[in-house]
Amino acid sequence: MRAQIRATALAAGALLALSPAAQAQSTVSLYGLIDLSAGSFQNPGADSSKAVASGNMSTSFFGLKGTEDLGSGLKANFAIESFMRNDTGAAGRFNGDTFWARSAFVGLSSDSLGALNIGRNTTSLFVNTLIFNAFGDSFGFSPAIRGYFTSGTVTGDTGWSDSVKYTSPRFGGLTFTAHVAAGEANGGKNGGASALYFGGPVALGFAWQTATKGSTVDNTKTWQLGGSYDFKVAKLFGQYGSVDNDASGNSYDITGFGASVPVGAGSLLAQWGAVSPDVGSKRTTFSVGYDYFLSKRTDLYAVYMSDKISGLDTGTTYAVGIRHRF
Repeated sequence: MRAQIRATALAAGALLALSPAAQAQSTVSLYGLIDLSAGSFQNPGADSSKAVASGNMSTSFFGLKGTEDLGSGLKANFAIESFMRNDTGAAGRFNGDTFWARSAFVGLSSDSLGALNIGRNTTSLFVNTLIFNAFGDSFGFSPAIRGYFTSGTVTGDTGWSDSVKYTSPRFGGLTFTAHVAAGEANGGKNGGASALYFGGPVALGFAWQTATKGSTVDNTKTWQLGGSYDFKVAKLFGQYGSVDNDASGNSYDITGFGASVPVGAGSLLAQWGAVSPDVGSKRTTFSVGYDYFLSKRTDLYAVYMSDKISGLDTGTTYAVGIRHRF
């Protein structure tokens, strides 16, 4: 009798293993990044402050993501990601920040059709900005990130809620994105598009967006062209873009140049950027640093930054830090 029960169970297990539902493969991953630095931090016209700060080289975050293989090359995907301030243990980038502010989406993807994600998605303008500057996504030290996202120019945040984002499959080295964020009775909607090309040592990118969502947020239109060339002994970066603020009538030209030079187990980084408004004070920022990798997941860095707004005393920042990915 026991033998018959065992045989029946084995047969049922074999049939289940052969069913389409059982053949589908699913993965779920926990991942993130923790970044902390210590030093002297100073904004233009303000006093310097000796501090331990979170997320200056990369904004600290953690997240969960998963993929299910639906067969025939189609996959279901999701991601939920939260920023954190690990110097104090507080959640978010600032008080009142949405908990899952980095990403919170679900979607479908395939190699032949591309990917479609619905929820909160990172904007293509932010991605284009971080790719084409030596300091990447550094809100603390990158002149490019500061010029577009912390200088009162671009509105609408680096991620859009209530959004649908499409990313094309790769055509040679070329990909496209298009995304829209529904207004949902909160001002107008946001929209954006981009194109990226990677071919050997050359990379080029163009991003455009219009942000009108939010009854208290100024309406802005932004475009940006970026490029890089890897000479192996040095990688050079360049950016140029413009932001038009419909509410104030002011426009901003934003320019940036940078370089990353391999030195030992790390890279010497340098980036210069300028924000030139039609009306108002010009901002120029220069950062130089060294990023040393202890492993693929852990690096140490030292950075010096000079940040100048016309009419104000120059802000001088210097810091050392550690960044760990998991």
